[in-house]
Amino acid sequence: MLTKTAEIPTPDGTADAYVAVPDGDGSHPGVLLYMDAFGLRPVIHEMARKLAGHGYYVLAPNVFYRRGPAPVLGVPDLSSPEARQEFFARLMPMVDELTAERTARDADAYLGFLATQPEVRPGPVALTGYCMGAVLAFRTTAAHPDRVAAAACFHPGPLVTDTPDSPHLLAPRLTAELHFGLAERDDSMPTDAVTELNAALDAAGVRHTSEIYPGTVHGFTMSDTAAFDPAGLERHWDRLLSLLDRTFGKG
Repeated sequence: MLTKTAEIPTPDGTADAYVAVPDGDGSHPGVLLYMDAFGLRPVIHEMARKLAGHGYYVLAPNVFYRRGPAPVLGVPDLSSPEARQEFFARLMPMVDELTAERTARDADAYLGFLATQPEVRPGPVALTGYCMGAVLAFRTTAAHPDRVAAAACFHPGPLVTDTPDSPHLLAPRLTAELHFGLAERDDSMPTDAVTELNAALDAAGVRHTSEIYPGTVHGFTMSDTAAFDPAGLERHWDRLLSLLDRTFGKG
């Protein structure tokens, strides 16, 4: 397959991105892959390539591009409390910079890029997101209902908050089918938040599945972190590929 780095103009600069293109002629369904908070790195590249191997054109942008090209932060050894504290002190301001307004502007640029690629099939695309990226995927799906047909959110960051711009309040805008792959132990989405999210989606009539993956903690899909759970990753691939194949008529 072809892999390359792309540069995507946005209102706030130029976002670098990793692109994986399936083998073969013709066009392919497009997938926008939102990275987790640890950034655009080899494990995300690997996920993009696996999706491309199943026939999808995958765009994985560096959403921290305002701070520079990837890798913006390397993932250090986080085995000690001191290392974790130092790392997250650097990371969280970058996450907080991704406001709803910036997310919407960036999403428009990413979706516009996909729409102009000759290898991408015309029409709506799908999204998948991890941790922080799951929140971005949810917001993008709500902001662009005509351009997103399906979205998957794995071990998401907080989708239910007490702020006026809480993501779950966007449920009435959703038209895509969604899947939520939730960790069994996750401070970002505790049981009461999952219950409130499901209630909001049900009230809005959103097609969705919400599943707790047994024995997992937040970050379980990422093989380069201590949270990694092989069974959880495989369940993730099963649910994600089923959603994509169903959406694009490949299953």
